[in-house]
Amino acid sequence: MAETKVYRNTDVEKIVATIPRGHKHLRLALFLKDQVIVLQEATVAAIVRAYINIIAHPLRKGVVLERRNLCSKEKKPGYAEFQLIEVGGDKEARDIMNKLVG
Repeated sequence: MAETKVYRNTDVEKIVATIPRGHKHLRLALFLKDQVIVLQEATVAAIVRAYINIIAHPLRKGVVLERRNLCSKEKKPGYAEFQLIEVGGDKEARDIMNKLVG
């Protein structure tokens, strides 16, 4: 497993979201105290979906999304071949997060 870094809100210096010249999709850059992370639109959309599905639901407390390679028959036109698909719920999400941050 990769090294785990926990960033607090005070560690975020700036967030920039834009559609770069020559591109069709959004990019989001997180300027952190020690690095810059650039996320593609599909990743940001998956994070937003997960957030809304938990915050807007009266009982739901977690979700797990994993990368899946969708064959051409499964994916919608214009969507990426690789998608973050829901594969787990509350218990699995909490178990994973507890191992990462205690």
